[in-house]
Amino acid sequence: MDFLTSKRFVTTALVVLAILNITLLGVLWWQNIFSKSFRSVEVREYYTRSVSPGPEEIFSPEQRTRFRNLRRDHFKRSMPEIRKIVALKQELIDEAVKANPDTARIAAIANRIGQQQTLLDRNLAMHFHELSTLCTPAQRDSLKAFLGKVYTRRYEHGSRWIREVHPADGPGPGRPQGRPMP
Repeated sequence: MDFLTSKRFVTTALVVLAILNITLLGVLWWQNIFSKSFRSVEVREYYTRSVSPGPEEIFSPEQRTRFRNLRRDHFKRSMPEIRKIVALKQELIDEAVKANPDTARIAAIANRIGQQQTLLDRNLAMHFHELSTLCTPAQRDSLKAFLGKVYTRRYEHGSRWIREVHPADGPGPGRPQGRPMP
């Protein structure tokens, strides 16, 4: 009897092939169904740790504890203003998408958002002052550099978006007349 034609070998080979096929179909199904929720992220910038250290790295353990407590208290105090801003922005959207929006109401809502944002920014500045009282002069300089990078990044990103996506909208002679900036 030849080994390759034996009933036991042929049966075992068919079972192994069936299992491999089922596994392959399962992997393909998983890729098509579940990988849609795990979208890849395009990395546009790479950051190294050569930048100045964050507050957590420059503080002593006691300072870190006080720093965390100050941050927690600040966020607890800020949440009511943030919730008010979110509610006002929802009102603004609701009014703006109406068939005939009331421009006076839109202006009033925008002014109230501005007032809440002013309150929030004032509280943030006082929070930064409280954090700076924990620091030595050298730590204060590092904290200033760190906070400057963190809180100006969103505006740098916006101006970079204008340069990349709408280069003609930026300031300068190349901008067409009559075309408003987004």
